[in-house]
Amino acid sequence: VKLVESGGGPVQAGGSLRLSCTASGADFETIVMGWGRQTPGRLRELVATIDSTGVIDYPWYVKGRFTLSSDGAKTTVHLQMDNLRSEDTGVYFCYYRVGRAGAGVWEFWGQGTQVTVSS
Repeated sequence: VKLVESGGGPVQAGGSLRLSCTASGADFETIVMGWGRQTPGRLRELVATIDSTGVIDYPWYVKGRFTLSSDGAKTTVHLQMDNLRSEDTGVYFCYYRVGRAGAGVWEFWGQGTQVTVSS
């Protein structure tokens, strides 16, 4: 499986960034796709996901500021991040979970892209 990420970089607080990720090479169906992040002092966490039925989920601390969109096949996702805060600084990773009933589930993470929010 190959995950190609783009976007990220430096931005001032209150600004916006857009991350994109495209997955290829999976032989099984998408279960979940989205973005996670690793911020200083915290474990890696998912910040936006879409499942195979199209349900999108966010943790409370990004809800209303982050917007995830996807293509119909759920192999490309875009994360629009608005009103960024200094605590959003970290490395953002594309997340991809695939599988099939009776066969198993596999998770993949992208290589990560740095987001730096300055106040």
